[in-house]
Amino acid sequence: MKRHLLSALTLSLLAGVSSLAVAAEGATSAVAGKAAVSAAKNLGSGIDTQFIDPAVRSQDDFFVHLNGKWLSTTEIPADKSSWGTFAKLRDDIQPQLRAIIEEAAAKANGADAKRIGDFYASFMDEARLEQLGIAPVKADLDRIAAIKDKKELPLLLAAAVRNGVHSPFAFGIHQDNKDSTKYVADIFQDGLGMPDRDYYLKADDAKLADTLAKYGKHVEEMLALAGDAKAAANAKAIVAFETELAKIQWTKVELRDPVKAYNKVALNKLPELMANFDWNSYLQATGIAGKVDYVIVSQPTYLKALDGLFAATPLETLKSYFQWQTVRAAAPYLSKSFVDANFAFYGTALSGVTENRPRWKRGVEVTEGALGESIGKIYVEQHFPAANKARMEELVKNLLLAYKQSINKLDWMTPATKKEAQAKLAKFTTKIGYPNKWRDYAALNVQRDDLLGNVKRSNEFDYNKELNKLGKPIDRDEWGMTPQTVNAYYNPEMNEIVFPAAILQPPFFDANADDAMNYGAIGGVIGHEISHGFDDQGAQYDGDGNLRDWWSAADHKNFKKKTSELVKQYSAFTPLPGYNVNGELTLGENIADNSGVAIAYKAYKLSLKGKKAPVIDGLTGDQRFFMGFAQVWRSKMREQAQIVQIKTDPHSPGKYRANGTMRNQPGFYDAFGVKPGDKMYLAPKDRVIIW
Repeated sequence: MKRHLLSALTLSLLAGVSSLAVAAEGATSAVAGKAAVSAAKNLGSGIDTQFIDPAVRSQDDFFVHLNGKWLSTTEIPADKSSWGTFAKLRDDIQPQLRAIIEEAAAKANGADAKRIGDFYASFMDEARLEQLGIAPVKADLDRIAAIKDKKELPLLLAAAVRNGVHSPFAFGIHQDNKDSTKYVADIFQDGLGMPDRDYYLKADDAKLADTLAKYGKHVEEMLALAGDAKAAANAKAIVAFETELAKIQWTKVELRDPVKAYNKVALNKLPELMANFDWNSYLQATGIAGKVDYVIVSQPTYLKALDGLFAATPLETLKSYFQWQTVRAAAPYLSKSFVDANFAFYGTALSGVTENRPRWKRGVEVTEGALGESIGKIYVEQHFPAANKARMEELVKNLLLAYKQSINKLDWMTPATKKEAQAKLAKFTTKIGYPNKWRDYAALNVQRDDLLGNVKRSNEFDYNKELNKLGKPIDRDEWGMTPQTVNAYYNPEMNEIVFPAAILQPPFFDANADDAMNYGAIGGVIGHEISHGFDDQGAQYDGDGNLRDWWSAADHKNFKKKTSELVKQYSAFTPLPGYNVNGELTLGENIADNSGVAIAYKAYKLSLKGKKAPVIDGLTGDQRFFMGFAQVWRSKMREQAQIVQIKTDPHSPGKYRANGTMRNQPGFYDAFGVKPGDKMYLAPKDRVIIW
């Protein structure tokens, strides 16, 4: 049920990333400090050579060459939709978080610990949940059933966003894209029960059509469990309604355009988009009224079409739809029958997972979702030494310096734009490990015997936190991820790069490994996030976080030429028969991968200070660098989950993040002797080199 009202423009490394331990006694960094070569004799390569498949040439398939033995021998765990470096690291952290939470539950030393313990205990008390059955959500369902007129729809939508329930549209709070000194409410399309509109509309795709049929059966089953005597008919009507929603929604590619999505609308002009919708009731119920005089409408054509769809849809169908979305959101926190039915579709049918995660892992996840920074504060104290943060700060400084030098040498950017690029780079903010100030959860009421109530109150708590930003100064200390999150991100509105503590451990940074691997792995991560400030989306924002075109016509033309070629390259990759990578959807992340590695490689070369890197495990420094980047994408995914990724995820599958990036790096060709005729080979004229 937890939904975060964060800016949709935050660009992460992954839906989850891997980790790096950055306490490198004796392991030196790049431009500043000693050369890594001097200590290399005491360090390993950091490369998992045990997984190399000698039967596959690095020049033909670098990803399979490096990870082949792992790919052929590793089974995806029954409770996972995918497995690999990232998933394993996330899984490895779970026992650490469990220990923190269970200790809080056992000792309850202080209000924060008691909240953590009580929240977790409410999830783990399965006997009580069986006793309660549908009761925790019945009042919400009855309230929807009692609606007599479509004029009450605005109150339904407002209640949904407060409770973390999906509905046809919602809103989030973030900085105004064209005035980053102000917070604004952004109204955007929502409301589908499946991952993407294609699942409803691609009738010629047998796999998606099969999933749609299973979805209809799932909706029927859940409504029946909730006591709906007309579950079959109502489920059919709900799927038909969601299909109509899908038809009028923007595609994932269209949603990537920040200029097209910036539509400033005065509150009194909202009826021009939806004339039959009572905006005054909605704005009052959501709490927006009185705090701002305008909102940003991300998809105005969608709202206009939605007005007609609401008018054409019977009230009973709309009520059933909101009841379904309410049950769907509550299902993980109800009795076993709801949990199992929910998993059968969203876990098995949609993602291919055959076994639900152990309850304690799910309990850790939901407790984290509600009290993330309370848990994160303890996590940092126990698992993130101060030396790690200092080491990471030095690495980021070195990558920023490499970017600064690279901008001046670009052959496709005009001098005036280079000056603007340097100004933006100079304004980057770096956040590492954990926030400077921790969130206060004192106002969150947690009860040991009320799981769904705890989840709903947590949603309301988060909702109010976001809503109360309106009209106030920008909080530049705020984090969009908790310290225990295995990921990293760039936020264009803040012009900041953020690296939570949990990503700062092997295999991204290994204190016992030579610098080459570390520059390929964590250096590639740092470079990736910085690059988001200059990808096809991030480059539309200036150094202050404002959506402003600071490029010349010539820059746009040159950049478009390069990125169009990148779209073609990645669109040719086929993870599954009949399913190609969407080169347009993944363009920003592909730019960041290619640019991040290119800059990390330059920083690594600077770190050598003209000296020759040692050979370790029979591998040269350059080979270890590129292997360091490629091995972090070691992964495999179930077919159903792979389809979801292709349809919804702006990141390319791991294999193509490795191989696709390597093919554009001149240093890779030299390091591995890639020649014409090799499958990894691209002619120099076809390589996309941006940085």
